[in-house]
Amino acid sequence: MKFKTLFAAALLASTVLGAGVAQAKSLVYCSEGSPENFTPAMNTTGTSLDAARPVYNKLVQFEPGTTKVEPGLAESYDVSADGKTLTFHLRKGVKFHSGVNGFTPTRDFNADDVIWSFERQWKPQHPYAKVSGGAYDYFNDMGMPDLLDSITKTDDSTVVMKLKKPNAPILANLAMDFATIQSAEYADYLMKKGTPEQFDQIPVGTGAFIFVAYQKDAVIRFKANPDYWGGKPKIDDLVYAITPDATSRYAKLKANECQVMFAPNPADLAEIKNNPDVNLLSQAGLNIGYMAMNVQKPPFDKVEVRQAIAMAVDRDAILKEVYQGAGQKAKNPIPPTMWSYDDSTVDYPYDPAKAAEMLKAAGVTSLDTDLWYMPVQRPYNPNAKRMGEMIQADLAKVGINAKLVTYEWGEYRKRMQAGEYQMGFLGWTGDNGDPDNFLAVLLGCDKDGKPNANNIPKWCDAKFQEDITKAAEISDIAERTKLYKDAQKIVADQVPWLNIAHSTVFEPIRKSVSGYKVSPLGAHEFQDVDVAE
Repeated sequence: MKFKTLFAAALLASTVLGAGVAQAKSLVYCSEGSPENFTPAMNTTGTSLDAARPVYNKLVQFEPGTTKVEPGLAESYDVSADGKTLTFHLRKGVKFHSGVNGFTPTRDFNADDVIWSFERQWKPQHPYAKVSGGAYDYFNDMGMPDLLDSITKTDDSTVVMKLKKPNAPILANLAMDFATIQSAEYADYLMKKGTPEQFDQIPVGTGAFIFVAYQKDAVIRFKANPDYWGGKPKIDDLVYAITPDATSRYAKLKANECQVMFAPNPADLAEIKNNPDVNLLSQAGLNIGYMAMNVQKPPFDKVEVRQAIAMAVDRDAILKEVYQGAGQKAKNPIPPTMWSYDDSTVDYPYDPAKAAEMLKAAGVTSLDTDLWYMPVQRPYNPNAKRMGEMIQADLAKVGINAKLVTYEWGEYRKRMQAGEYQMGFLGWTGDNGDPDNFLAVLLGCDKDGKPNANNIPKWCDAKFQEDITKAAEISDIAERTKLYKDAQKIVADQVPWLNIAHSTVFEPIRKSVSGYKVSPLGAHEFQDVDVAE
């Protein structure tokens, strides 16, 4: 049976079932995009990660609404005195879901699933290493290939992870989505059927919700897992209504067609606050919105040119118009809510006259460039097209002619990561509470001096790399803070990207919803949520 037929049949079955069980509790989440697939290890976008989260678990996880690490599929864990050996004691009796493609598990979750899930990303000879393309950017950008020495099992309930060197953020990193645990038995089942590609499109996990159906650009359906080790969810059906336009998402929320929505339009916030049926949740975002400059393409290889461009852009005007004042102008790549933030950084002022003078001194009297803007709304950039228009006008004042460019979101990210652009927008919401997750992932390079996949500016600096590498290997917070502050000073001087803003994150929910918590990590999680009748 082809995928579309399979999904359509599952969707129809779900609809008929829903019609016959009127008393079932449903929650609809108005999301903003279609996932690339349902395997978190293969993705770096919040859209795809959010779509997979209901299905899966990790060894450790973040306590909802916080960056605190707590047990997940590992009910406990030990770290050796030298910080190089982690022993995970696994929960017993954890059940995998059955799949809509005929898979029925014959055993409980065990150590083999843990080893399988990590080795797929780590070992080139793994049978699934190249299935669905075989790109594991998170695993690689977190330095896992250079960090891992071995992952073995003592028995079915005990996994030992040995590291080549100590790594201070390792537990927080293992609570990230790339460390999701999948079913080795399900993988074997599909390989024997000759349909291994279904593994990443029809997800089977141990999570609070079971995957039912997916219709691209329309809907994802899940049902509550009655055997969930954390207790059956309070809601019976979870639906992602894929709605790219923010105004349309809010219209659905007002009509109670969805109860939780992603990223409201800043211009709608005043109305949302006054809606008697809606609670507007908010918190300072653990994020950064930036404009990258590709340092591998002249004249952006010259630091003087990048510094001049930083002074040519009126970020105060952007903060007022694009963010509607909901955030603050950024001067560092990490947000001020994160430990080790360097408040002593001196920001670049808006000074177009000085910018033009610096460009002329650098030999740039006129310049044609592209300026890529994201086709989607993100908390760190609520209106990239308008931001692009404003920066285009600012650059024209100093002799830079910028052509606005965009692509479909998946294509946009792929091309940005490949370095096809000259100037362009992206951003980041932290995956954990550690500065390493911003500085190393977004601006780090490997031991051969090759930029990480998420290093969009393609910028590598030896002293910066030395600082962040050393900081990850020591546990003393004061010493780590000193190193991260030094790294921030290097970024401020070199300007691989222009820091634009750290936004405030708003999440409107219907007042009928309880138990929902805004995640500082940008995740949307529903295992503890209830909806009033």
